[in-house]
Amino acid sequence: MTRIEIIKSMRRRMEGQGFFEFNTPILTASSPEGARDFLVPSRIHPGKFYALPQAPQQYKQLLMMSGFDRYFQIAPCFRDEDPRADRLPGEFYQLDVEMSFVTQEDVFAAMEPVITGVFEEFAKGKPVTKGWRRIPFAEALRKYGSDKPDLRNPIEMQDVSEHFRGSGFKVFARMLEDPKNQVWAIPATGGGSRAFCDRMNSWAQGEGQPGLGYIMWREGGEGAGPLANNIGPERTAAIRAQIGLKEGDAAFFVAGDPDKFWKFSGLARNKVGEELNLTDKERFELAWIVDFPMYEYNEEDKKVDFSHNPFSMPQGGLEALKSQDPLTIKAFQYDITCNGYEIASGGIRNHVPEAMVKAFEIAGYGEQEVVDRFGGMYRAFQYGAPPHGGMAAGVDRIVMLLCGTTNLREISLFPMNQQAMDLLMGAPSEATTKQLRELHIRVNLPQK
Repeated sequence: MTRIEIIKSMRRRMEGQGFFEFNTPILTASSPEGARDFLVPSRIHPGKFYALPQAPQQYKQLLMMSGFDRYFQIAPCFRDEDPRADRLPGEFYQLDVEMSFVTQEDVFAAMEPVITGVFEEFAKGKPVTKGWRRIPFAEALRKYGSDKPDLRNPIEMQDVSEHFRGSGFKVFARMLEDPKNQVWAIPATGGGSRAFCDRMNSWAQGEGQPGLGYIMWREGGEGAGPLANNIGPERTAAIRAQIGLKEGDAAFFVAGDPDKFWKFSGLARNKVGEELNLTDKERFELAWIVDFPMYEYNEEDKKVDFSHNPFSMPQGGLEALKSQDPLTIKAFQYDITCNGYEIASGGIRNHVPEAMVKAFEIAGYGEQEVVDRFGGMYRAFQYGAPPHGGMAAGVDRIVMLLCGTTNLREISLFPMNQQAMDLLMGAPSEATTKQLRELHIRVNLPQK
């Protein structure tokens, strides 16, 4: 019942902002949105397949070409992904939005009041962020070890490499001889007891790490623990001064290549916040994460890939695509995060045909492939497209947060189980021989 009311509230607020609700097709063509498609075989066109939409991306952009400048939809989306507690298997709903003649700022100005308003309406008196912070992606990783940080936790990590460089703690000192390596400190206010530090160290080992170095500050401000003994009182005092700690506090240290350890450091930050009751559970902290990288390096395929949405405008436009190292290009892409969850994702679109082709070329697609796969949109752009952008907010995740649960199955009608099966209806089920014959399909099962 809460879900019904939340969706009503979203509709009311979007219409109040001058948006029109359009319904886009469910049977569509396959598109590289970043997940695996659900395919639907065509009986009329043997050997060909429709795809269920991962998102109405191309349709909503075509609506902008058509002169409808403010679109929204409570859109069903389908992705063949493995289930998780915060991701339903198969299908989910999103508040899908697109606007014409806008910059990133215009999208923020339109959507922030909508999402804030929905949260305030259903928060049952819990405080909701006013005036959202904007955190660049790189800063979010460095300070919080996550691109969806839980900002109810006040801990901010800091780079303390200088204090370990050339120090008596040889493990870190040797690591820092490689310029790409760093040491990050996770401050733990009130965590300065041996029992707590040992507990965190055991937790880290349970996470597959060799351990978690720490310094505790005792009465009189003296640093204690193996690290403090190795680096000496001056460096220990300098670390304490940099991260603003006092007697009775501790700091934990993660070292190595930040690209490899940022996720673990984020888990450790969350664990410290939770264990020391620093995380305020009775509030909703919303923020924009901005300046996502346009591309990332795919180690498996040894090639450059899109890191987020392939249809986004690179910062610097066509010029950046021609002259910059692809891995340094940032995109006009943004997420909304709340309490450690990503609840929305969006971007300003790449509406220039040459720039669209160049962006896909860098990720290994030829011009012909772009025309074949996105012909409708590519041709529409030739007529002159308005600058446009938008976002999509996950209805299910917003309902989950407002209902105070951490599992989407709690807030879903007829949810599938963790094996992506609907035991009530017996889905998925085997097709009959007649059905397969009509679809010109033969089943090729894996060997047991």
